[in-house]
Amino acid sequence: MKSENNRLEDLKSYKILDTNPEDELNELAEIASLTCNAPISLITFIDKDRQWFKAKIGLDIPETSRSHSFCQHTLNKPKEVFVINDSLKDDRFKDNPLVINQPNIRFYAGVPLETPDGNVLGTLCVIDHKPHTISKNQEKVLQILSKKAMDYLNTRKIVLNQKNKIDSNTENLRKLTDNIPGGIFQVRMNLDGELKFDFLSEGIKQLHPNVDLAEWKKDPAIGFQLIHPEDLPQFFESLKQSYKNLTEWYNEYRLNSEDDEWHMVKATPEKLKDGSVVWYGSFQDITSHIEYEKTMEQIAFDISHVLRRPVTSLLGLTSLITNEEDLNKINIHEYSENIQEVANELEKFTKDLNDIYHKKREKITDRSKRYKAFER
Repeated sequence: MKSENNRLEDLKSYKILDTNPEDELNELAEIASLTCNAPISLITFIDKDRQWFKAKIGLDIPETSRSHSFCQHTLNKPKEVFVINDSLKDDRFKDNPLVINQPNIRFYAGVPLETPDGNVLGTLCVIDHKPHTISKNQEKVLQILSKKAMDYLNTRKIVLNQKNKIDSNTENLRKLTDNIPGGIFQVRMNLDGELKFDFLSEGIKQLHPNVDLAEWKKDPAIGFQLIHPEDLPQFFESLKQSYKNLTEWYNEYRLNSEDDEWHMVKATPEKLKDGSVVWYGSFQDITSHIEYEKTMEQIAFDISHVLRRPVTSLLGLTSLITNEEDLNKINIHEYSENIQEVANELEKFTKDLNDIYHKKREKITDRSKRYKAFER
């Protein structure tokens, strides 16, 4: 039972059952028929309960019951040619429905299809409606054809497995690219300056939920319309320089929208043999980065300008106190009032500044939450 389970698993691994005819195997079956002067030739596979015909010459039915098949007798004899010269004279087959009825098998010669693991998948066989004999040379030809059939099946199996791996890797890569923040793209420019997007990841929908990526691939202008008109000249100039010098393409630009949103493009160029250039890169939302930079610039401005007067006042008062010759003559009350006034002004400014930056932080956080919600 264990060996039969292994054989069936081996058969399953070839992914051959119930597939369409293939010329390579049909031709081997035809050569077998011509060589042995037999009207019927088959390439069969023995499944759990049936015998299925992958290639068939001179027979129309697609399969028969395994229990009635001649080929099942080859499963434990992978190196032998199984020959029945006259089935009516063989007690194992004389009452077989395939002998008594169609296709009226009287002669059978089958060579096992043996896998590298030693399992027999089925046979390459020839059949006649009348008693028949074949020579040793004809048996040898059948063995060679059987080997050729297995060589083809083994190569076919390798190709299918490689294709499955490629498909799996492609699917994994697609999932990775679709879930990368921002959008990944591949775009090319030919010698005439025409642009064409070869690839746009689904991640771009995080940046532009309402854009049809299929239409964008057909018409690059759809993507350019998303850029603020005032930033388009600089955008195209950066692309031109990257094309000309094969340097990294990098550009920051505003979106053509009411919101103050910023994106950037970053890509590496590669020149192809036909002279065209292809870029592999990504689009990213850098609004938070721009907001941060603007906030830091505002802080620097506020400190250097808004705080200048109260700080100067404090320094002046400190200087007056330091230079006072007779501390007993200092108008402590007057100085205290001035210091309190400056302190109040600093406290008010600090509170206002904190409120402003808190609101900016909330705005950036809300935008980040919206993108994360879109990803889910």
